[in-house]
Formats: sequence, C-alpha cells, structure tokens
Amino acid sequence: MDAHSPENLYPYTVSRPIYSNPTFEEDNERQAREERTLRERLSRTCGCSGRQALKVVKGVFPVIDWLSRYPIREWLPSDVISGVSTGLVCSLQGLAYALLVSVAPVYGLYSAFFPILTYFLLGTSRHISVGPFPVTCLMVGSVVLTLAPDDHFLLPGNGTGVNGTEADGIVVDVEAMEAQRIMVASSMTVLVGLFQVVMGLLQVGFLVRYLSDPLVGGFTTAAAFHVLISQLKIVLSVPTNNHSGCFSILYTLIDVFTNIRQTNRADLVAGLLTIVIVMAVKEVNSKFRHKIPVPIPIEVIVTVVAAGISYATELESRYGASIVHSIPRGFAPAQPPNTELLWNILGSSFSTAVVGYAVAVSVAKVYAAKHDYTIDGNQELIAFGFSNVFCGCFSGFVASTALSRTAVQESTGGKSQVAGIISAVMVMIVILALGNLLEPLQKSVLAAIVIANLKGMFMQVTEVPTLWRQNRADCFIWLATCLASVVLGLDVGLLAGLVFEMGTVVVRTQFPACSTLGNIPGTNIYRNMKDYKNIAEVPGIKIFKCNAPIYFANIDYFKERLRVTVGFDSVRVFKKRNKALKKIHKLIKKGKLRATETGEVVSEVSLGVDNKGFESEQDSGRESGQVEDGDWPVPEVEVRVDWALELPVRVSVPKVQIHSLVLDFSAVSFLDVVAVKSLRLVIKEFLRIGVNVYIAGCDDEIVRKMEALSFFDEEVTRDLLFLSVHDAILFIKLETANGSMQDAMVEGLSLMQDCKEPPPFTEEEDLIETYDNQHRAIHGLSN
Repeated sequence: MDAHSPENLYPYTVSRPIYSNPTFEEDNERQAREERTLRERLSRTCGCSGRQALKVVKGVFPVIDWLSRYPIREWLPSDVISGVSTGLVCSLQGLAYALLVSVAPVYGLYSAFFPILTYFLLGTSRHISVGPFPVTCLMVGSVVLTLAPDDHFLLPGNGTGVNGTEADGIVVDVEAMEAQRIMVASSMTVLVGLFQVVMGLLQVGFLVRYLSDPLVGGFTTAAAFHVLISQLKIVLSVPTNNHSGCFSILYTLIDVFTNIRQTNRADLVAGLLTIVIVMAVKEVNSKFRHKIPVPIPIEVIVTVVAAGISYATELESRYGASIVHSIPRGFAPAQPPNTELLWNILGSSFSTAVVGYAVAVSVAKVYAAKHDYTIDGNQELIAFGFSNVFCGCFSGFVASTALSRTAVQESTGGKSQVAGIISAVMVMIVILALGNLLEPLQKSVLAAIVIANLKGMFMQVTEVPTLWRQNRADCFIWLATCLASVVLGLDVGLLAGLVFEMGTVVVRTQFPACSTLGNIPGTNIYRNMKDYKNIAEVPGIKIFKCNAPIYFANIDYFKERLRVTVGFDSVRVFKKRNKALKKIHKLIKKGKLRATETGEVVSEVSLGVDNKGFESEQDSGRESGQVEDGDWPVPEVEVRVDWALELPVRVSVPKVQIHSLVLDFSAVSFLDVVAVKSLRLVIKEFLRIGVNVYIAGCDDEIVRKMEALSFFDEEVTRDLLFLSVHDAILFIKLETANGSMQDAMVEGLSLMQDCKEPPPFTEEEDLIETYDNQHRAIHGLSN
C-alpha cells in the first residue's frame, strides 16, 4: 500500500501552551551548562592512571590492540596470499612511479618497502596498501626537476665518460645529477612527513575536509593528464627539456612533437602493447572478479615477459631501446635531509602532505565502511608522517596509497596489515635478490604500466555531467580545479582550486536563499509561498526565513531581502512619518488644522469652505477675542494620524500593510557580532513604526550566542523569542484579538494646539542608527 496515499495520512492532535522561549525555559527548568576551568580541563586531560596509560599506548600504537586479537587460523592464510600478490604489484609500481619522480627505479623499490613497516605499527586502516601514489610522485618530481634540472649538471666534453652521457658535445654528469635529485626527493619526503606529524599532533586532520570530492576529483584528473604527458615522452623515447610550473604540459608537448621523428620504434611498440594488454586484462579482472579467486597479476606477467624479450633480443644494443640498466642489490645507507633545501620546498611539501593524506584517508574510509570498522584521521596523519620521515631517511620518496593497489590487497583476501608486512617482504626479496633480473626491462614498459593505471582517474571525467545536473557549484569547482591544475601546475592549481571552492562557499552564504512563508490551512506547517498552491499568507503578518548563517558578509543581503519581503523600508517610513507629523504640527500652530475631541486631525478650511463640523470652547473664545492668539491655555490633546488614509499634508508616506513580522531562524546556525548588532537595529527600526518583530525557531546555541553578544536590552527583550513559527503566529493572533496590540496604522502625537513648543519629532530623531549605520561608523572613525 502506498504510504503517501490519502487514506494513509493519519491526523494527530497536540495540545500544549503557546511557548515563548522564556516561558518554555521556566516551565521546563532550563539549567545552566557546567563550565570547567582551564585547570580542571587540563587535570582531566592530563590525569594518568593505568587504564588511561594503556589506552594512550594503544592509541599511539594501534597494532598492540588488533594484533593481540588477531585470529591466526582464519586470517593468516588469506593475508599471506594477499601479501604475495600485493607485494609483486608494489614492486613493479615502485619501479614505474620512480620515473615520475625523475630518479632511478631502485628508489621506487625503497619507497614501496620502508613506509609499510612504520604504518604497520601506527596505522588504523586494515586494508590500504601504503606506498607510492602517482599524484604525489608527480608533485615531488616537479620539485626535483625545478631544483635539479639537467642544465645544472652539464660538463664540456667530446665523448661519453664513465659517469656521463653525451648530447651534442655536452656531457651530463649523471651520477651527480642522480645524487642531487634523490637528495631533493628524500629531503622533501622528510619535510612532508614532519608536516603530517605536526598536523596529527595538533589534531587538525579535519582540515582535509576542505578538500571536497569535486575538488579532489578535478585535481586528480588534472594530475592524470600531467602523468600521461610525462610518461608519453618515455614511451616514445624522445628527448625533451625538463619543464615544471605553469604551462609545463604545453611545453612538454611542444618538445615531444618537435622531436617526434626521433621516436624509438622498439620502445613505442613495447609501450603500446603493454598499455593494451594491461588495460584489457584489468577489464577482465573487473568484469569477472566474482568468478576469479585471485586477480590476474598482469603487471607482473608483462614485466617478466618484457624483461625476458629485451634480454634475449638485445633491444638496447640492436635497436637503441632505453632500459632500466642498473638496479643495485641491497639498501642505500641512511642519510639526513639537506636542511639548505627545506626553505625552497616548504610550500610544495605542505601541499603534497595534504594531498597525500587526503587521498589515503579517503581510500581508507571506503574500506573501513565496507568492513565495518573505524579509522582515526589524526592517527593516520601521524602514521603517514612517521612513514614518510622514515622513508625519506632511506632515500625513498613520498608514500600514500593507490586505489588500484589497495583493491588488489583487499580483493585477494587481505584482512589486516599483516598482508602489508608480507608485501614488504616480497619487495625486500626483489631489492636483495631479484632486482638485477629486471635490468634489461625497457623504461617504456614501466611508463606504459603507469599510463594503464590512470584509467580510474580519467574516468572521473564522466562525473562532470552528473555534477552539472545535481549541483552546478560543485561542477564549477571540479572544472576550475582541473583547469587550474593543468595550466598552472599541480601546486598552484590545488591552491587555486581551494580558493575557488572557498569562494563558492562564501558566495552561497553571502547570498543565501530567503523566502516568504505561508500557512497550510488548518495545520501548523509553514512553507515557501512560491512552492505551493494550497497555502495562505497570514493577514497582517509577514514570515521571513533565511536558510544560512547570518554574519558580516551577508547581513546587508539579509536586510535587502527583508525589505523586499515586507514591501517597505522601515527607515524611510519613519522619516516620512516624521516629516508629515512636523508639517501637521506647524499647520495646527497656524490654525489651519485642528484636533477633534477624539484626536482626529481636521482641516479648518476644506476646498474654500469653512469647516463647522466641530467647534470647541477654545474656538469660541478665539472668535470672541477673549484671549490673544497663542496665549490660550489649551489642554494636551493626543493627535491620532491614520496612515492608511489620505493625509492632510502633501507628504508621500509609504503604506505599511502589516502589524507583525516573524523571523524564522530555524535554519540559522551561526551569528557573529556584526549580525547581532545589525539585527538589533533592524528590530528597533520596525518597532518605532509600530511593527512588532518576533524571532522563531532559534536553537539554544543561537540564544546563548545572542546573550553573550548583548543582543537583548530594554526594547529588544527575550519575550520576542518563540519556539516555533506557529507559536509566534498564535501569540500574535491572541494579542490582536484581545486588543492589546497597537494598531500599526495609527500613531499618536501629543501636542498643544497653540503652544509654541518644539515639534515632538526633532532633528535628533533622524540620528537614530539606521541601515546606513556603517557609513556613520566609518565617518566617526575617520574623525
């Protein structure tokens, strides 16, 4: 049965008092929150007991907690199989991603080994595979090429030396270049790790939330373009200059097409075949993942076959193919970072730290939700920070995670980071024993493996039409970040995308959705007047709703929309009424107008005919000459002006068709100092023209904020706060029915008809703060 059919709409009745905030708090005995002093909070936080100490140790080293409960029989076989499969993929991706950093492939193996060891101890995710990630590798590579380009290592020579390569009579000192580049990469990795550790200790992991999914999607897609272009020159094996920064993609493409005739056919064929085979087999793995117990390790197969073919056919000597050459056995000795480089790579290191962590924690959350456990974002920062510091000290580069590699670890049955340790053992075996077998491998094959793994990033482009339909602001963030990152480079592009994203947030809150609410007849439901046909506006009352926080940036827009909603400017109404009353006062003094006994203002002469409709004793006395003009001691008379009717003076006073205004603050989550001051002035401006203002739906936190910012005073009291819009409307109707609410169309003026006292509305009244109070404040500051 349809839950929305009319027969299933069950009416209900609620009987309760009309609640304003003060009465509700009194009836339900609102209690003040207990505020602890700084000393109490420190003693509570820093207090130490055996249980708390154990909790802290387990928080710092999560391995103690989960390893003690590790089910060996159930999980170990799966972790072994997963670790072996993932280790092979890690080894090959490490070799391939080293090309993105512009260092020798062996350093990629180090980067695939060392971070796993520390993450095993400190990490909270059971499934991610820690190691190189294309985007962070490319960000490190751009810094490496900037600080250690080929031009810095050119030596004059007539031939190729032992440690150099000849190009047009110029020798490149390869050994010195490699040493400097790995020093830059490892120093940057240490700095990235330090940034992550500090962010973790300061508990600022939440900052990564500012990298929204559209921003990350646009950024990683742009990074995929950068990776593709950087590997294209390796697949073609054409010489190019090193470019980084703005328009680096364009300059690289120009170099590639300029030297396209120098393409090595052996490298090109090997690269294209690798791309086709790897992508095809990955599609098979994806399509039949439920039928294949273990994904086909196509990268491993292709690498082994390609290395064998290259060795058997002597592709380097016979066809000039570019191969890996030397993969030394063993590990490089530990070395400290070069502190002289740190200031030059500060900004790039911070952005790389944020990107690496954002990608890793996003992947970790996906698998944590899938397998029903939680991760600690701040602990992840610490884990990746120490992993990068440790890795950088052993000549590695920045570690994060890759979705494809993590998918292999999880899909092959990985249950915990024991699989990660086994994968590290596999990488260590390659470093210590099998590395020399891969020396004949063509670099174009490694570059092709990198390109083939970019498919997931490029497929993010398909999200753009969906984003356009769902939320155009998010679509613009995606496009702006992608375009900026492609054109300006990854570092500047990420910053530009972040600024653009923050700009959209500011714009969306600076120009919030405001609406006029009406009542669904017979209910306590209030909705936007534009959205429903069966809706009615409450007579004499305007209900205004703002769907955003109110703060200094949007308070002017809030006031402008409020003016449009009520249909008049309260400041202008007040000034026009003031002007009209001044003229009425003058005309009464001159005898052209007079007040009846009921307080009505009537004209002495109407269309040239004497008005005899009312004549008081004062008039008789004046006519008989008993008193002189202006000396008659008349009693005080209250002059009542009906602003809805035609006035006896020529002043155009805007009509006010309402007697009450209700502000629905149920969607307002924040108020700042400027907003509170402006709101108080707005309420006073309405009150002085006889329009009562009520605020409905305020959260208790907003009320506390109002109290803290001195929002309430003698005129603006807590009595204007109501729990809901309906409470406010019922209260207004009750007050109107009882006659206790003043008519907004009538304003009293006490004066003496013939007395020469100053007008009751003086020039000082015009100095009451209005919507233009900002200009007056600025003028005051300038004095």
